[in-house]
Amino acid sequence: MDAFQHVNNVAFLEYLQEARVDMFWVHPQRNGLAPLTQGIVVARHEISYLAPLTWREEPIIIEAWVRNLHAASFEIEYLVRDEESKYATARSVLVPYDLEKKRPRRLSADEKAALEPYLERTP
Repeated sequence: MDAFQHVNNVAFLEYLQEARVDMFWVHPQRNGLAPLTQGIVVARHEISYLAPLTWREEPIIIEAWVRNLHAASFEIEYLVRDEESKYATARSVLVPYDLEKKRPRRLSADEKAALEPYLERTP
C-alpha cells in the first residue's frame, strides 16, 4: 500500500510476475510451455493504470495472453481486474535465454508451437 492507501505501482509488477510464474513454471506441462522453463527473461514492461486498487480480501484476476510472437521474443499482455472493475493493462516483452551461454537465443519450433494457442490475433 502506498501513502494514498492504494496498491503501490511496484506491487503490480509482482502481480504480473505471479501470473507469468503460474503460466510458465507452475503449470508448464498442462500449458505445453515446459520448454520455456529452460530460460526466459523480461526485456521490457509497460503498465497503464486504469483505476486505484485498494486492499481487500477478495482476489483480483489477471488475464494473460500472447500478443506478438517473433523469432527471438514474444509479448504477453495482461488485464488486471475483478468482477466489477479494470485496474490495469500491461505488456511484457519476454526473451528466451540460454542460461549456460548467458545470452539471448531464438525461440525453438516447439516453443513457438506451445505459445500459438495463447496468441491473440488482431484484425
